[in-house]
Amino acid sequence: MTQDVILLPTYNERENFEDIVAAIFAALPDAHVLVVDDNSPDGTGRLADALAARDDRVRVVHRQRKEGLGRALVEGFKVALSGPYQRIFTMDADFSHDPKYLPELRKAAESADVAVGARYVRGGGVVGWGPMRQIVSRGGNFYARTVLGVPYHDLTGNYRCWRRTTLERIALDTLRSDGYVFQIEVLYRAFRSGAQVREVPIRFRDRTRGKSKMTTRIVMEAWPRVLELRWRALTGKL
Repeated sequence: MTQDVILLPTYNERENFEDIVAAIFAALPDAHVLVVDDNSPDGTGRLADALAARDDRVRVVHRQRKEGLGRALVEGFKVALSGPYQRIFTMDADFSHDPKYLPELRKAAESADVAVGARYVRGGGVVGWGPMRQIVSRGGNFYARTVLGVPYHDLTGNYRCWRRTTLERIALDTLRSDGYVFQIEVLYRAFRSGAQVREVPIRFRDRTRGKSKMTTRIVMEAWPRVLELRWRALTGKL
């Protein structure tokens, strides 16, 4: 039985779906893929069902409506933890996260509780973003790192490998954030639980097919939520 599952949240990723799953299996042939689809209007969920019918390494969870990345990941974590998996990966379905890094993340997780695909460490980077988006992303990460007092350089990316035992120490139902800031909260919870985190350099590439789900609202909600996380930690309410 495989120990690895790749959690793949999707919403309107029909253009990328079959290719990204094929690339995942090329990188980790023994892994499973758990698709969590937010009722995609473009038929991504149906496409995933068709693939699952042909390949028993693929499983699909259908959500009734679009509730955001955070809720999709929480549900995916719960489903994965109900199975035998010891390592749970998360990544985007639009090729922003190159599956070629999956073996590196898995190897890093052998000596850490969480392996993070990091853009803002030596050897990492971003391709295809304009200057303003890079400033916002780097600035947001610096802000979160400073306010929360954590030593990590990339707190907002979704390319990660979690050890099962690390996720089991986090009360998933109490995670309150969504989108951009969800990644900050769940990694901060891991940090506070004593988890060892290792950052693995990756080259992030902006999507070339489909439409980005990132909005100004998602980014802006992170600023007060980070302060709230720090306050709750200081007052013993996190």
